[in-house]
Amino acid sequence: MKRTLPIFALLTLVAGLACAEELKKLNLDDASVIGTTIQTDTQVKAEGKGSIKITTQWPTTICLGEVARVDVENAKLVYKAKVKSDLDGTAFLEMWAHVSGGQYFSRGMNDVVSQKTDWKIIQTPFLFQKGQRPEKVTLNLVINGKGTVWIDNIVLFKEPLQ
Repeated sequence: MKRTLPIFALLTLVAGLACAEELKKLNLDDASVIGTTIQTDTQVKAEGKGSIKITTQWPTTICLGEVARVDVENAKLVYKAKVKSDLDGTAFLEMWAHVSGGQYFSRGMNDVVSQKTDWKIIQTPFLFQKGQRPEKVTLNLVINGKGTVWIDNIVLFKEPLQ
C-alpha cells in the first residue's frame, strides 16, 4: 500500500523550508577545518613505541576509550595517564561511569597540565559504594584551550575505599 503525505503536512513542510535561513555551512572537504588533529607521535613518548598527539585550535574533548564490565564495587577507580603539553589553557582527565542506566562523571580539574610542561602523571578518581557497579567506563581527555597535548601510558586502577 502506497502512503502519501496529507497536503496540509506537505504545505507546512515546504513553508518551513522557505523560512529557514542558512547561518553557516561547514565545508568538510579538508579535515584540517575541524580544528583538531589526532595522530601517533613516535618521537615524543613516555613509554612504548609512541604517544597520542592532539593539536587543537579550540577547546575539545577527546574520547580515548571505553572499558566494559569493570569489576569494581565498594572501591575507588582511578584513571591515570602521562600527559605533556604545549598549551594555551589547561587539559585534564575525565571519567564517565555508566551505572544502572545513568551516567556520572569525575573530572580531574585539580590535576591539570597547562602551558609548556614535560611528562606528568595526572589522574581522576571515581568512588563506587557497595551495590554500585559500572556497566562501562568512558575515558576522556578534556582540553580547555588551544595548542598541543601528548598522552601516553593510560592506566585504570582499582583501590580500596578508605
